[in-house]
Amino acid sequence: MIPLSHYLILATLLFGIGLAVTITRKNAIAVLIGLELMLNAANINLVAFSRYDGALLQGQVFALFVIVVAAAEAAVALALVVRVYGYYKIADLDKLNELKG
Repeated sequence: MIPLSHYLILATLLFGIGLAVTITRKNAIAVLIGLELMLNAANINLVAFSRYDGALLQGQVFALFVIVVAAAEAAVALALVVRVYGYYKIADLDKLNELKG
């Protein structure tokens, strides 16, 4: 049985990579990938902690809920990115000055 600390280390690494990608990248698609990495790190923690919980499947059910919400978020965000790219012909978030109020 793999100890809990290994899951936590993996989730921490994934979350850190996702956070670094989200902060440093200017491309909208790369930012979405970073957000997905951070959500997957949270899912690893949920499933790992549920293994040590007395009432099983609570973490898995919550992780499944997070996956569904992340898929919906990705669909909406990709639709927005495609629409913005179709209008402005750029995917760089720093160059979208016209969206500022």
